[in-house]
Amino acid sequence: MSLTLGTGPLARPSSGQLNADLWSVAPAHALYLHPLQERIRGVSGERTVVDTTGAQLLHETGLLPRWYLPEADVAAGVLQPSGTRTTCPFKGEARYWHLEVDGRRVTDAAWSYPEPIDGCPPLAGLVSFDLASLDSWWIEDEQLLGHPRDPFHRVDARRSSRHVVVRVGDQVVANTSAPIAVFETGLPVRWYVPEADVRAEFLEPSDTTSECPYKGVASYEHLTVAGRRYEDAVWCYREPLLEALPVAGHRSFDGDGVEVEVAG
Repeated sequence: MSLTLGTGPLARPSSGQLNADLWSVAPAHALYLHPLQERIRGVSGERTVVDTTGAQLLHETGLLPRWYLPEADVAAGVLQPSGTRTTCPFKGEARYWHLEVDGRRVTDAAWSYPEPIDGCPPLAGLVSFDLASLDSWWIEDEQLLGHPRDPFHRVDARRSSRHVVVRVGDQVVANTSAPIAVFETGLPVRWYVPEADVRAEFLEPSDTTSECPYKGVASYEHLTVAGRRYEDAVWCYREPLLEALPVAGHRSFDGDGVEVEVAG
């Protein structure tokens, strides 16, 4: 999504038009590095491993954006050299680091490009972490949910009066004239139906959840219609983040055999 995935310009979109042939001169694999203004902290146990206001965000074709943080803002002694090396044809040789905090080691938890190749953005002096190697990450005083947010990614949740009907076969499972339409960069429009307009007798609880850094934590439900179960075909955000706040109290539907009809 955004710059590097889906329909983003660094993903070579199949739709949209420019007034010049950008792709006749642009590389097939693009890299874009820019500074962030937020304070970013990474914590392991009770120890702050990194605390910086000098983070950079790397966008790379086909990949989610990734933080690169100043090595100088990493706590002294927590990174120990690893013998692991990998080579990226677009960035150069990556050298890895183990993370050691309070007697606990995470192997190859971070990496850096001390000598990036010509044409690569200036990554020397920066280090990137496997986010899962730390217990939590914080942007200012809010905990990171999922992956780092892309500032070029947008979510708009709009109230609508369009008629939305959700069917499974010949059975109507939801019917509303007061949906919420969610327009999200690089994704198809998703329609959210008020709970009062969903037929609860078709719903079954699911243990599945997922995290979206733009919308929040999604909880899922199964649909069971005419004796057939449609796994995790329904989801909702019980406590959505600010951008998706209007979808609270609404459900959305998708999956094989589930048809969402939108009038107009």
